[in-house]
Amino acid sequence: MSKEKNKRRVRDNEAMAKVRMLRTSPQKLNLVAQMIRGKKVQNALDDLTFSRKRIAKDVYKCLYSAISNAENNHGLDLDDLIVSEAFVGKNLVMKRFKARARGRGAKILKPFSELTIIVRAPEPVQDVPVQEETA
Repeated sequence: MSKEKNKRRVRDNEAMAKVRMLRTSPQKLNLVAQMIRGKKVQNALDDLTFSRKRIAKDVYKCLYSAISNAENNHGLDLDDLIVSEAFVGKNLVMKRFKARARGRGAKILKPFSELTIIVRAPEPVQDVPVQEETA
């Protein structure tokens, strides 16, 4: 009488980590996410460690979480992992105002964003038997 198990959102050779409510605009976060897409995990961690962007520390934590999920939950080998996807989404926007001259107010928008990182282990290449032509 128990509930059925939820389906996995990613394939068997993938693991995912998601961070919500990152206090930066999606445009700035996407610059850092773009830096690690398609790279091997160790190279991506190195790039984030030495990045001068403030949000790179939070992206590092998310990537490290995805790597840990791959190792502990799905039993994937760490040496082969690559960052297959890193995408950014919008989240809420705090709206503030700043007093200006003549009793006016200027709008200040403080956006939040979310980050999803998917790491993937490459699938083993299957050897296809070569058929010889008989003539």
